[in-house]
Amino acid sequence: MHTCISLIAGLCMMPLADTASPAVVTHEFIYETAPTPECHATTIAETRDGELIAAWFGGTKERNKDVGIWVAHKRAGKWTKPVEVANGIQADGNRHPCWNPVLFQPQSGPLMLFYKVGPSPSTWWGELRTSQDHGQTWSAATRLPKGILGPIKNKPIPLPDGAILLPTSSEHAGWRVHFERTNDLGKTYTATEPINDGKSISAIQPSILTRKDGSLLALGRSRQKKLWQAESRDGGKTWGEMTLTDLPNPNSGTDAVTLKDGRQLLVYNHTTRGRTPLNVAVSTDDGQTWKSAAVLETEPGEYSYPAVIQTRDGQVHITYTWKRKRVKHVVLDPHKFVLTDLPTTPGK
Repeated sequence: MHTCISLIAGLCMMPLADTASPAVVTHEFIYETAPTPECHATTIAETRDGELIAAWFGGTKERNKDVGIWVAHKRAGKWTKPVEVANGIQADGNRHPCWNPVLFQPQSGPLMLFYKVGPSPSTWWGELRTSQDHGQTWSAATRLPKGILGPIKNKPIPLPDGAILLPTSSEHAGWRVHFERTNDLGKTYTATEPINDGKSISAIQPSILTRKDGSLLALGRSRQKKLWQAESRDGGKTWGEMTLTDLPNPNSGTDAVTLKDGRQLLVYNHTTRGRTPLNVAVSTDDGQTWKSAAVLETEPGEYSYPAVIQTRDGQVHITYTWKRKRVKHVVLDPHKFVLTDLPTTPGK
């Protein structure tokens, strides 16, 4: 285990497991003193004022009723103390656990915080809160329409026609992926039918990438020990056949982003068993082949459920679960990636 090399405002800045990577800018915990015994499912966004905001769910343990949505901001180089901004208390007074927050800053309109509420992934529903002041205060929760869950783990993408495409999935009738769309910042929604049967490939939690030719590529988590993928050529209205990639997946969440220079970047566990290591891969051919760009974690433990964005300054920001105890934040300079062949898949 590496020792801390400095303390900045109470944050331990540490070298990555892949200390040789010239792309690493910083590596830090968002908080040192945990506000809850457990945390999971991070999300990150850049607000209109150019600051970072991160969120996750936290409580005594996943599925427990005390699990809420927690938020922290990074201002002037320091992460603020996490605060709970949403819980599962309903109008009848009953409280349910919260799950999988997703932050999204539209090109116009308020900051959006989607999350799920309910006893389990097969019975949960979607809720939405918005913020007009960069996440300082939030609206009351709005329950999404029946049949609409919102983005299930990973961020939406804006479409050229002004709509927002939400990557989602359900678990009540097998693991099935579908996509939702809103043209009015979450006032109304439409949804596709599931793009898989949930049997031959059990798939959830898509990320959406945009390609140079205007098509979309979705990929994500499966129970088949590999990432799945599917393609759309009409802005996400219809999708081609879902297939399995050569990339391993230990039935754990992933995330991906299209970089400003057109390259595709993926954060995932390069293994078929367990949730370590945590890896970054890059594709220069629109997701047809992938190369290793960095290894974020290699030690025993759970390093999972990453979220990734590229900010206006070009840097790549990644957050993820660190042993279910803390949230880690990594900053990478994509201009300094040294791409190598993917490692042999452990866990086979």
